[in-house]
Amino acid sequence: MRSTAGSLLLPSPRVAIADHVLFCLRNTSSGNPRRLLQIQSQIVTNPCVRAGISILSQFVSSCARCLGPHYASLFLRHLPSSDVSLWNLVIRSSEESDSGMQFMTFYDTMIRVGVYPDKATFSLILSALSRLSVDNLGEAVHCRILKMGYYSDMFLRTGLLDFYAKIGRLASAQQLFGEMPDKDVVINNTMIATLSNHGCVADARQLFDGMHVKSSASWNSMITCYCRCNQIDAARDIFDRNPVKDVISWNAMINGYCKVGQLEAARELFDKMGSGKNSITWNTMITGYVHHRQFSPAVSMFQQMQAEGVRPTEVTMVSLLSACAHLGALDMGRWIHAYIQNHNFKVDVVLGNALIDMYYKCGSIETALQIFHQIPARNIFCWNSIIMGLGMHGYGEQAIETFFEMQKHAKIKPDGVTFVGLLSGCSHSGMVSEGKKYFSQMMEIYAVEPAIEHYGCMVDLLGRAGLLREALDLVKQMPIKPNSVVWGSLLRACRIHKDSVMSEQVTQHLIELDPKDGDNITRELSKIGYEPHVDSVLHDIEEEEKENAVKYHSEKIAVAYGLLNTREGMQIRIVKNLRVWGRGLVVPASATVQWKRSPHLTI
Repeated sequence: MRSTAGSLLLPSPRVAIADHVLFCLRNTSSGNPRRLLQIQSQIVTNPCVRAGISILSQFVSSCARCLGPHYASLFLRHLPSSDVSLWNLVIRSSEESDSGMQFMTFYDTMIRVGVYPDKATFSLILSALSRLSVDNLGEAVHCRILKMGYYSDMFLRTGLLDFYAKIGRLASAQQLFGEMPDKDVVINNTMIATLSNHGCVADARQLFDGMHVKSSASWNSMITCYCRCNQIDAARDIFDRNPVKDVISWNAMINGYCKVGQLEAARELFDKMGSGKNSITWNTMITGYVHHRQFSPAVSMFQQMQAEGVRPTEVTMVSLLSACAHLGALDMGRWIHAYIQNHNFKVDVVLGNALIDMYYKCGSIETALQIFHQIPARNIFCWNSIIMGLGMHGYGEQAIETFFEMQKHAKIKPDGVTFVGLLSGCSHSGMVSEGKKYFSQMMEIYAVEPAIEHYGCMVDLLGRAGLLREALDLVKQMPIKPNSVVWGSLLRACRIHKDSVMSEQVTQHLIELDPKDGDNITRELSKIGYEPHVDSVLHDIEEEEKENAVKYHSEKIAVAYGLLNTREGMQIRIVKNLRVWGRGLVVPASATVQWKRSPHLTI
């Protein structure tokens, strides 16, 4: 064989050029565009090469991967004739590359150059449109299927049924289902899932009971249907009757129990699975614990997962980081972060946001900022988390700077959560005028309707600054009925600023909202010898009023719990948007404090 610089090796006379080109294609790296262009020239200039469908298929696939679907489409447009299977390769490559609606451009181009779609084309298009929930284009594809005589194909009918189900067109799906003469188990399962998604439990059950042949998917769809509607007993009945229980059946039932808060029943099934559990099973239980704020069991289950050698996924990491954030377990959170790095997990916006949330809630705002800047494509959740973290830690000015950076550089419009973080930051930093300005701009400039949490932030802001009358006027003018959180914030401000008259008014509102507030805990504690320490109350008020003031310092409970559950010398972190007072010690919000056990410590 001989060669020239920059060209393909030429075959010997005994080797057909078509076979040689195919050999080169199969042995050419898809990342070598220059070699692909050389092969293209051989295809264009040699009719015998061009006639081989294997060569063209291999080239179009390699070209779409290396140079992009658009270049492969241009190549096909300039061929004297092209097979529909080649265009299907381009459409599939475009759909798999997640390039939006570009696949429809290639579909339209194919028709314009005189190549008509086949069943495989329509199947690809319907699958992509279902994923993107594109309504009008799906109807156009449906009409073309009818015109081309493919409507009798059961595979395409199933695709159409799945399409209408996923875009929420229940009536269209039911009509299509009713027109089908022979319904196999796959079509029936698709319809059961469709009815389930729309809450039509009775119709789904009627169809399920009428099926002569049921697969494991049939039973699983019915279990999921009942679980979605919180009919957990009916779901368990189907589960127990299921003769073909697979891991999906078990996971669906465990997830159903977790959803309604029956974690003990979920754990019982979990333990019964034995070695049949997969990572989804573990994630379902861990997420269930986190969702219902049972964070310690979630962490314990992860440790058990590790002991049994089950590899965690990104979902596991997100759930665990949420548990650490609520527990204030910074050391555990750091260990999980190291695990993510050591096992090469991709830190996308979901996992990155979980890390940001964990670090700032555990008092490490510096690390949260580092994670934030390392995420290449930040979404609004990441921006909201870092603004919230800066605000909670008293960095009001930095929160405002981030707020503007989000809009200017990231081109992201703020939402209600953004303003909670922003107003909270103004409140903790004593930035009254700034807080007022951004609150007034919410609706006027950003079209964000203030909710109860935004009014709560403003009441807290005004109350901290001693503007009690203005805070009370705001509460009275709220278009939303103020809740106990809003009134409680104003009450704390009244007591801090020694306004006993307003304090009495606010207390009355709180009693009317929640007459059981306090659950009589303080009264029961007094019976067993509890004496409040009131030295930290510096206001000139009666002794009884001083005792009332310290009742609302929940930090003392946090410190007590920490002392009871940690070894001597360990750190106790208190993360709260208030201040901790005791024996002349002032602890800033979100600070880390080294507490020592002492029999003389008064809380």
